[in-house]
Amino acid sequence: MSDSEKTEEMEKYEKETGKFAIWRGVVTEGFKKWQKGEKIYEQDKERITILVSEEKKNKWQNFAKKGEFSSISKLIRVAVDSYIEAQFHQTSFRTISKITHGLKEPLTLIKGFSHIILENYKDDLKWDVLVKINDIFDQSQILEKRINEISKQQEPENENYEILIVDDDISTIKVLANFFQIKGYKSKSINSGAGVLGEIIRNNPQIILLDIMLPDISGYEICKQIKRNDNLKTKRVYFISAIPRDDIEKKMDETKANGYFLKPFNFSELKELFKYL
Repeated sequence: MSDSEKTEEMEKYEKETGKFAIWRGVVTEGFKKWQKGEKIYEQDKERITILVSEEKKNKWQNFAKKGEFSSISKLIRVAVDSYIEAQFHQTSFRTISKITHGLKEPLTLIKGFSHIILENYKDDLKWDVLVKINDIFDQSQILEKRINEISKQQEPENENYEILIVDDDISTIKVLANFFQIKGYKSKSINSGAGVLGEIIRNNPQIILLDIMLPDISGYEICKQIKRNDNLKTKRVYFISAIPRDDIEKKMDETKANGYFLKPFNFSELKELFKYL
């Protein structure tokens, strides 16, 4: 069964659960369970229950309705994912930085004193002691280099590129990245929906190419999040997908996307993007 054969029942399931009834042309197990009346939970997820005041609940419900979230639980899931993503990027570097700083202080003493001994007293030392101190000095240099490498890896850096590609298909990413590189433009790719907003905020790409069928969250939903954000809504977002043209066009007004490109790509159509770069 293909996505074009989606039934009204499937559309109801997707609206209620925020999950796909069909994934890459195959009816999902979640939809089959839903048809039988079973509750839909993924095996790697646990149910989270929270208690809030009636006032806060009403605020959430109004926000969910305005933001076109299908349920309060979906709003909470998106909020939790966004918060975790933000906290990770804000705290991970501080934590690593604190650890590496704590290591460098004693390492400086070890390296410094072993170097002084080797420079000034090596002729007075027994051979086995000299070898051991020399080994300590060498190992301290190796450790210092490794600490510096870790610090550099963890430090969040702004990257300079024009196009963000969000797709879980490696072949698609390679084809697009090579096409843009040949034309003189830089691109970056990520293979899931998590962290897309944070990536856009950090690096300010001019164009976002967004797959619709991502493994964790629909590209439609990501696009709506971008367009609802006052700081990001002017970003040009284009869907890239193999699903039928008619299905995408039904979502254009709702998502406020700037356009779409169907797979396999017609590269003459992609040239349209260059006038915005």
